[in-house]
Amino acid sequence: MNKKIAIIGGGNLGSAIAEGLLKSKFCAAASITVTKRNTATLKHLAAKGVTVTSDNNVAVRNSELVILAIKPFQVSDVLASVKKSITIKHILVSVVTGISVADIEGAVGKKTAIFRAMPNTAIAIQESMTCISAKNATEQQVAYVKGLFDTVGKVALIDEKLMDAATVLGACGTAYAMRYIRANIQGGIEIGFDSATANLIAAQTVKGAAELLLQKGTHPEQEIDKVTTPKGCTIAGLNEMEHQGFSSSLIKGIAASYDKILKDK
Repeated sequence: MNKKIAIIGGGNLGSAIAEGLLKSKFCAAASITVTKRNTATLKHLAAKGVTVTSDNNVAVRNSELVILAIKPFQVSDVLASVKKSITIKHILVSVVTGISVADIEGAVGKKTAIFRAMPNTAIAIQESMTCISAKNATEQQVAYVKGLFDTVGKVALIDEKLMDAATVLGACGTAYAMRYIRANIQGGIEIGFDSATANLIAAQTVKGAAELLLQKGTHPEQEIDKVTTPKGCTIAGLNEMEHQGFSSSLIKGIAASYDKILKDK
């Protein structure tokens, strides 16, 4: 059964979640409420039938599932302001980076079901990678929240201790992939393509490569072997990239992002 959903924070991620839920038809637009101080920026959602308000308490009272999509520094104040409106029947889902379940539970002061979810911005086109952990949740509640995010991409249930790592690999990873595609486009232009054609070839090639792994369940090296012939152009390019530190620089970048999260806690 569909629940009424409140999204507290209609910024980029909060709006993307709302858009994804609408496109997937997980629930009716009338079942979704999105909050933001400046509601004028949410006209595109209001036009689709979503309830838009600047009152967080109204949104919480009229919902059964609350998604926190605010900035980390806002969490304490927002939860303090809606604490009285939250009941043990509510399901709380936080997509806030670096805020633990214990932090939320302490601020709410009630043993309600609490989830941490880390989607990425591809949720707006139903292609998110979302990692989820839960506390005080029933199997039915876990299934519902998983089902919600299943409609907007792929889902992995993980231990909360891995949530910071999931942020780097799944959320920051979008930027890493985009940077690779951008470099691929620049290389394509250098060898003769116009920008638009290089963009299309690079983006579709990356999409196809990812789908091979997702649909076939193979390891990347298996797919690499299929296009790497002896003395061929693929191995020449791969070897040059590795000589220039391609894999090591990517791994170091991932580690640097992870260290930054730990340092800022």
